[in-house]
Amino acid sequence: MATNGTTAEADEFWLFGYGSLIWKPPPHFDRRIPGWVTGYVRRFWQASQDHRGTPEAPGRVVTLISRSYWEQLVDHHDSAPDKVWGVAYRIKADRVAEVKEYLDIREINGYTIHYTPFYPAPGVDPALLPQNHHHDFPFRTLVYIGTPDNEQFVGPQDPQKLAEHIYRSSGPSGLNRDYLWGLEAALGELSPESGDEHVTDLSNRVRAIAAREEKKDRGEREQQHHEQPHNFRNAGDIDEQEETEKTS
Repeated sequence: MATNGTTAEADEFWLFGYGSLIWKPPPHFDRRIPGWVTGYVRRFWQASQDHRGTPEAPGRVVTLISRSYWEQLVDHHDSAPDKVWGVAYRIKADRVAEVKEYLDIREINGYTIHYTPFYPAPGVDPALLPQNHHHDFPFRTLVYIGTPDNEQFVGPQDPQKLAEHIYRSSGPSGLNRDYLWGLEAALGELSPESGDEHVTDLSNRVRAIAAREEKKDRGEREQQHHEQPHNFRNAGDIDEQEETEKTS
């Protein structure tokens, strides 16, 4: 029986997803396990030039921050859960090289490879765990992280300004706000305790912005409608035209 996170995965390749990988999984996986990692904080502090933004107007996506480093920063969201929830995927053995190449392309914009112990959620079918593994111990997973020294790392931001930025941004993979809301929904499906205050607060702020903008657009459409000229003719003119048509 494995007793730590260094031997259980010796013959298997496991990947940890904490962002879009939760609801947009990699190809060729045969096991999916919800759970968490520790020692990190999840934040929307990574610029996205290739998926949810463009080089001219980068969007924002999540990365993991070492908790010891995060504690030295001034963050408007000054609390974070001890557990960063996400999903571990086991990749089929004969497809590992292919999937690694796929992930290197998908995560190329500032992310680098790291390894971290992963704790399976309670109640996971033991048959899904690495061979001879026990729930009491984590197993090692590969994870892509945008560390503070990468060029796309933007660091702490005012939550409202960040929400406004996310609302406005879009890229080849779609609207930045859909990434945010997709992450919020995916986290909510993992466990009753898998929520993330940072993600939830940003989601609520962006929903409020969307409602504000929709109200503004509706008001502008109504104003344009009222300002359009109407070519009304009085009843006498209409009656006269009808009589003319009848006698012609």
